[in-house]
Amino acid sequence: MRVRDVAAQLPFFSEQFVGKRLATMHADGLVIRDDDRRGAPYRLSALGTSLAPVLRTVSDWSRTHLTQEPMAEAERVEDALRRLHLRHSTAVIQALDSADGQMRFVHIAEAAGLDNGLARQRLVRLQTDGLVTRTGSRHGDPYVLTDAGQALGAVYASIEHWSQPFALRSGTAPVAATRSHVGIPLGAGADSARTAAALRRSAAASNVMFSHAPQPEPRVPAAVTAQSAPGRGR
Repeated sequence: MRVRDVAAQLPFFSEQFVGKRLATMHADGLVIRDDDRRGAPYRLSALGTSLAPVLRTVSDWSRTHLTQEPMAEAERVEDALRRLHLRHSTAVIQALDSADGQMRFVHIAEAAGLDNGLARQRLVRLQTDGLVTRTGSRHGDPYVLTDAGQALGAVYASIEHWSQPFALRSGTAPVAATRSHVGIPLGAGADSARTAAALRRSAAASNVMFSHAPQPEPRVPAAVTAQSAPGRGR
């Protein structure tokens, strides 16, 4: 499909926006073009096609644990991934999962390797998104994973499998991928290394979120956190 053909099916996006998204997906090896001529059509690569089981798993998790309201599958997946994409969210979820029960704020921050301010921000967001809750309303009451948070094991396992080097999964080289190991789609740039480390867990049992003890991340200096622009997604 050419850019204009894709945009015609997505009237809520501009053609320019669709073109930029396809260019990014092309750089990530998710779509390919048979030639480099201007206006040449795109098609899914084998790597892009292999995302189907991941998207189904995310959609099933959302339908079961987040909302059963009727909505387009693409919208359901986007909404679910929005709850997981923020930097360090996985580390917080991992810390709570490893606790096998309740965990106080100071211990979560320590286990996730975060300063108190950033850990508090992530916990507030995860509570808003329905993945974490507190056992009471008093200051200092511990946090626990909700049913939705505890059910993330299948989602992480599916993402881990997909994020393995494509040649190892399919027995063949990537069709036109620009790198040998695809970054996990919950981070970007330098952040993806942290996310990859947090997600590098066994997929042997889908009900087990992480099969190894969490590895604390380097603590973010307070000076760096203070300089972070408020409201940024990453």
